[in-house]
Amino acid sequence: MRAIRCLTLLLALCAPAAFAGGLYQVEMILVRQNAVPAITSQFAPEDWRDGASPVVAGDERQPVMLDEVNKLKSDSQYTVLLHKAWQQNLSDQPSKVAISDGQEQFGHFPIEGNIHLSENRFISVDASVWVNQLDGDGSVTQSEQMKKSNNNVKAGELTFLDGGHLALLIKVTKP
Repeated sequence: MRAIRCLTLLLALCAPAAFAGGLYQVEMILVRQNAVPAITSQFAPEDWRDGASPVVAGDERQPVMLDEVNKLKSDSQYTVLLHKAWQQNLSDQPSKVAISDGQEQFGHFPIEGNIHLSENRFISVDASVWVNQLDGDGSVTQSEQMKKSNNNVKAGELTFLDGGHLALLIKVTKP
């Protein structure tokens, strides 16, 4: 009986550590679904980062979902717009990352957005991404936005966030 109480106490002390978060590799593929008409939105806001910091060079990783990208590229229904991978610490508090691609002009990129990730029982993903058209002067003339969230993402599984004409494939794994 004494051993059972000690074991129960030991398990109670160790259980919170199982959900304490840790370092993950995040990989995302942003695609345009060509069969769905593009929906233009208001221009990307000036504070599109929403307090998120960009991925630092030391956290960037080599993408590994190359087969998925090649399948998407060979299908005329999709256009791959962005493929990125990085490492990020996750916990029960949202961790924000700003993503961008292309040349920055007046604080905007052709592709820009932020992804908020947190880990509880499942991984929560909240993504806001804009695909911008920039004129010769660097001003945003048109934006398409994808804003989606999913609170049931399982670690190691590829998840599809369907935003209509824009979609995000995301995979969050322990390295």
